[in-house]
Amino acid sequence: MRAMPAGRRAGAGRGAARLRGRGRDRGQVSIEFLGFLPILLAVALGVIQLGLGAYAVQQAGTAARAAARTASLDEADREASPQAAGRAAMSGWLGDGTTISVGGSGESVRATATVRIPSLVPGVDFGSASRSATMPRPAAPRALGPFPAAGPATAISFEGAAPR
Repeated sequence: MRAMPAGRRAGAGRGAARLRGRGRDRGQVSIEFLGFLPILLAVALGVIQLGLGAYAVQQAGTAARAAARTASLDEADREASPQAAGRAAMSGWLGDGTTISVGGSGESVRATATVRIPSLVPGVDFGSASRSATMPRPAAPRALGPFPAAGPATAISFEGAAPR
């Protein structure tokens, strides 16, 4: 056995050994998590922003199809303007800032809807999403056939497509 130096008691070094061991690691996981938390939040924010962008693209396509479908009808068959029909087909919170343009010639009509992509990060602009749709026009006026004269309860709407 080794001899103890003068002035040291047996067991006096146990406190120092205890601090070097398992007890010193207390709270380490919490500190590591706090360091990783900003990265985790940034990734979550990015995923949500991607979802908003995809939703805006989908809504632009819906608005373009509805506007083109309405524009392909005869003026007498339309209940609303193509722009109003496109905005009505969208979610209300995205429809306010939407631009819908309609054009076409002879046989078909083309509608383009442009929607601003909402941003979760203040001051960052993610631009806009634009989608177009083309619908054929009927060959002759009232090509969808005569509508019943009985009134709105029996009226049939084919929304631009010929009945089968």
